[in-house]
Amino acid sequence: MNRLTEAPRSVYIHIPFCANKCHYCDFNSYVVTGQPVNRYLDALEREMEMTVTRTPPQTIDTIFVGGGTPTILRPAQLEKFLKAVRTYFPADPARVEFTMEANPGTVDAEKLAAMKEGGVNRISFGVQSFDDQLLADIGRIHQAADVFRSIESAKQAGFTNLSIDLMFGLPRQTIATLNDSIDKALALQLEHYSIYGLILEEHTLFYTLYQNGKLPLPDEDTEVQMFELIISRMREAGYTHYEISNFALPGCESRHNSAYWKNESYYGLGAGAHGYVRGIRHLNVKGVGEYITATEKGLPVLKRSFVDEQEAMEDFMMIGLRLLRGIRRDDFFDQFGRLPEDVFGAKIAALIARGLLDETDEGYKLSATGLYLGNEVFAEFIS
Repeated sequence: MNRLTEAPRSVYIHIPFCANKCHYCDFNSYVVTGQPVNRYLDALEREMEMTVTRTPPQTIDTIFVGGGTPTILRPAQLEKFLKAVRTYFPADPARVEFTMEANPGTVDAEKLAAMKEGGVNRISFGVQSFDDQLLADIGRIHQAADVFRSIESAKQAGFTNLSIDLMFGLPRQTIATLNDSIDKALALQLEHYSIYGLILEEHTLFYTLYQNGKLPLPDEDTEVQMFELIISRMREAGYTHYEISNFALPGCESRHNSAYWKNESYYGLGAGAHGYVRGIRHLNVKGVGEYITATEKGLPVLKRSFVDEQEAMEDFMMIGLRLLRGIRRDDFFDQFGRLPEDVFGAKIAALIARGLLDETDEGYKLSATGLYLGNEVFAEFIS
């Protein structure tokens, strides 16, 4: 794929509304009460129209609706929104992967029917844990029972590609409570699981508590043991560990996120959304009201930056090495007309000598040791 000439085949759309703000969340999201949701959806449609007029899409392979909590929308709002997506980003229903994020307890039969009719064929539920006390401690408003009900409702509605997010390294979380959550997660027999370590982000409640010494986090050794437990449990259950934090049944890997990890272009629409189109990264205006106003004047872009070839090659290595298969020489050559050894030969050799990278028949991947020291490896490719 030529990153400078070809239109993206992936679309990200941001719905910034949620029922409450979780203690660890630094996403561009706002409590829905009092928000101009209908005006926001109108603004999104304006941005869609302007975007495809400026850069007409080719075949759309993946669509991902994130948030916030997209399923906070009412059924009629979901119908309106999804109709706009189909209008401006038409895709073959038999081929496209169309994901919508959801929170347990925010879907019902009517919403699920609207999603199904609107083209959504994959749902990613933000579960985080099956421990009700831990869920309350991190600011989630659902309970484990809501997860089981929501998953069952989605299956009854005909969804056959479901994913859940879990987290580890949470305050007061133990190996035992994590293992119990994995038990319950695997009992659902889903197609995909994303399991992330907690990252303390500025401007979150958890960051403030940590700065004040009031956040009882597991120690580093316990976090490593948690990650080891996750990997062994998921692999034993038959799931492929295909990206540092992601596990899937064969053929059920997230195609949308894989486009990011391959450093491919994508449209980014909505308040605070990022996009990468024809070599240019952009960030949209973040505030809901500001975003709505901006779309009345033109594209709601806050800033643009051209990604030169060197930066794009560095991004390719850093992001691509998150995949367990690693980076492929052929993919690098397709984007840049060069081989990774031509650009990063000395760095690659040094990382192999340190036991952090392995050479494969196709390219390079994190070693068993490098998997636990990924950030150290990625940093080597920042000039």
